[in-house]
Amino acid sequence: MSQWALYILKCGDDSYYTGITNDLKKRLSDHENGSGAKYTRGRGPFKVMYCEKHEDRSAASKREFFIKKLNRCEKESLFKK
Repeated sequence: MSQWALYILKCGDDSYYTGITNDLKKRLSDHENGSGAKYTRGRGPFKVMYCEKHEDRSAASKREFFIKKLNRCEKESLFKK
């Protein structure tokens, strides 16, 4: 059973990107080389601001959906604790 991670990246343009993966190191590499999400292309460099572990993809996806609805200040409160 693979463990899933929800993560928030801070992009080079000061925006945030939220995503999920079961291999964070590979996914970050994908974002850096331009083969990650369309949103992150050309927005590097990236910094992982927040990461949560989840038992399965379903749980990670539900949390991702919730976090994507948060405004910037609410997202920042997750990782400024």
